[in-house]
Amino acid sequence: MSGPNTSYDPVEVSALSPDAVDAAVTEALAAIEQAEDLDALKAARLAHAGEKSPLALANREIGALPPSAKAEAGKRVGQARGRVGQALKQRQAELEAQRDERILVEEAIDVTVGGPGRRVGARHPLSLTIERIQDVFTAMGWEIAEGPEVEAEWFNFDALNFAPDHPARQMQDTFFVDPPDSGLVLRTHTSPVQARSLLQLDTSGLHKELPVYVAVPGRVYRTDELDATHTPVFHQIEGLAVDKHLTMAHLKGTLDHLARELFGAAVTTRLRPAFFPFTEPSAEMDFECWVCFGKDPGCRTCGGTGWIEWGGCGMVNRNVLLACGVDPDVYTGFAFGMGIDRSIMLRNGVSDMHDIVEGDVRFSAAFGMEI
Repeated sequence: MSGPNTSYDPVEVSALSPDAVDAAVTEALAAIEQAEDLDALKAARLAHAGEKSPLALANREIGALPPSAKAEAGKRVGQARGRVGQALKQRQAELEAQRDERILVEEAIDVTVGGPGRRVGARHPLSLTIERIQDVFTAMGWEIAEGPEVEAEWFNFDALNFAPDHPARQMQDTFFVDPPDSGLVLRTHTSPVQARSLLQLDTSGLHKELPVYVAVPGRVYRTDELDATHTPVFHQIEGLAVDKHLTMAHLKGTLDHLARELFGAAVTTRLRPAFFPFTEPSAEMDFECWVCFGKDPGCRTCGGTGWIEWGGCGMVNRNVLLACGVDPDVYTGFAFGMGIDRSIMLRNGVSDMHDIVEGDVRFSAAFGMEI
């Protein structure tokens, strides 16, 4: 590019000649008109209005003209660039309108057509059953309590009247936490919450006043092998009531109500004598087999006995009340513990514990989204 001088004729600069400017405009307008889509228009814009286009180069040559020639050349090139810019804007609007019309046709959705099938999610039956049991007890005015799964050995055994040489303390039944003298275990039942509930302090630091009515759902651990009917990690619902004048009749009435809510109004129950260190007298609760009603010796559900074992229960042992600072001559109590996993197997006809613990979504899907 040459420097300014006073005798320079712009017509003699090839890029600024009227013919060259008109030719550049004609070529640009033709390219713009022939652009069939927005991508082609973008290419035309770069070629005819970009920094390296003929009109842009001509515009840069104006700086080398003498002042007397700059006005005329600038006006002529400016008008040419304006025509190209206007043509680009107009063609842009036309192509965008065509694109929008095409999208409306090609991507139209018929809202009257049914959507694709989608699998509905499901909640795990353990969660559903625990919440159902909690609803039963809260409706009776009971509290729902919780306790730690890594439990002090004193709460898990000593406070519940387990003798130091009781078989349940041995390694074949209990998971002990290292080091061996830590005094900690993975709780083998939810019964430790019995003692924790009775020893719980209020905000003033004093023991809460009796009576106590608590239900305790939770996860427990025992050194069992995983098979069709056992698992080392399972769930229990523990119940504890301590009040004046409670009897076995109150216990049976409470469990009968729970059984009817879980298994139907027609369920028949019975109490069978048993032994547990933390209750005296103690019993196992059974309910009548709803498959054979005791009439089929070969029944696979009840083993031909006519009854299905559900869980243990009884009146709280005096030693447990004394360990928790409760006067057994004034207060009595009852307690019970039922397996929630077993309740699911009985209530829903689940034959293999693997189905409950392995997390197959096809198993949970059968239970739906009950809330």
